[in-house]
Amino acid sequence: MDCKEAIIIFESSTKTSVVQIERCSVGIANYVFIVSTATEKFTLRCSKIVDAYKDTVFWLNKLSVCEIPIPVVLLEGKYKDYSYLILSYIHGDDIGNVYCKLNDSEKKQIAQEVVRIQRKISRIDISTDEGWTWNRFVDETLNRAEERIKRNHYFDVNKINIIKKLQTEIQEYLDKVRPIPYLDDISTKNLLIYDGKLSGIIDIDWIGLGDMFTFVAMTKVALLNMDLDTKYVDYLLDEIHPSMIEYKAFVFYCLIFCVDFMGERGMQFLDKTIPVNESIIKRLNDIFDIFMEEWNKCCKR
Repeated sequence: MDCKEAIIIFESSTKTSVVQIERCSVGIANYVFIVSTATEKFTLRCSKIVDAYKDTVFWLNKLSVCEIPIPVVLLEGKYKDYSYLILSYIHGDDIGNVYCKLNDSEKKQIAQEVVRIQRKISRIDISTDEGWTWNRFVDETLNRAEERIKRNHYFDVNKINIIKKLQTEIQEYLDKVRPIPYLDDISTKNLLIYDGKLSGIIDIDWIGLGDMFTFVAMTKVALLNMDLDTKYVDYLLDEIHPSMIEYKAFVFYCLIFCVDFMGERGMQFLDKTIPVNESIIKRLNDIFDIFMEEWNKCCKR
C-alpha cells in the first residue's frame, strides 16, 4: 500500500483533507501511517486481512477503564481489499529509537510506570478458553521458531532441543502459571516516549494471558540485539522483585525469545524483509550463549 491509497481511505472515511502523510517504518503486520490534517494528527492502520482490527477495537475498549495512555478508536471500516482503523495520535517515539538519549533516572521512571500499568491490567476480568495452559504458549513459540530456523538455515536448530530440555527442569513452575492479563508486546517498540517520559502504548492487537516476565525477557533480548545497555530491564526487575524461581523462568523466556528472533531472520512480512547477515547471526548466537551462562548460574544458586 502506498500513501496515495492511504490518503483516499482517510479522506473518504473522515471527509477531511490530508495535509501531510507519512508511513511508519515500524510494524510488520500492518501498513501504518501518521496522517496530518489542518488541525490534528491521526494514526491510520490498514490490512488486507478480513476483520483485521476486530480484536484491536475490543482490547482498546476493554483497557479504556484502566486509565492508561492508549489510543482512542475513532473509525473502523473497509475500503476495497483493505480493513482500516483510524486512531487518535499519541506523541512520542518507540523506546528503542530514543533509548540512547534516556538517562538512568528516566529509564527507571519509565520502568516504574510500565510495571504500574501492567498491574492495573492484571486486575481486569478476562475469560479464557477451557483448555488454556501456559505450556501452550511455550510450545507454540518454540515450535514456530524451530520451523522457521529449519526453513531458513541461518542458525543451529539444536538450540531448540537445548531449550526443550531446560523446559523439563522448570516444568513445575510453568504448570502453575495462571491466565493473568498483561501487555506482552511492549519491548523496544509499541512503548512511546516523549520528552524522556512514557507517553503512550500502541499496537494493542491482543494482550497476553500468563506470565508477565515474558515482556521483560523479550525487552532484554531486543535491547541486546540492538547492542544497547539493559539498565531499563534491571529497573523493571527491581520493580517486580522476582523470586529465585521467577528469575530462572525469566532467563528461560529470554532463551525462548532469542531463538524466536533467530527464526525471524530473513523472513518477509508484507513488503519488509527482516535483515540477516554474518554480524546479526553472530550477535544472536552470542546472546544465546550469554543466557545459557546465566541459566547455569541460576542452577548453582
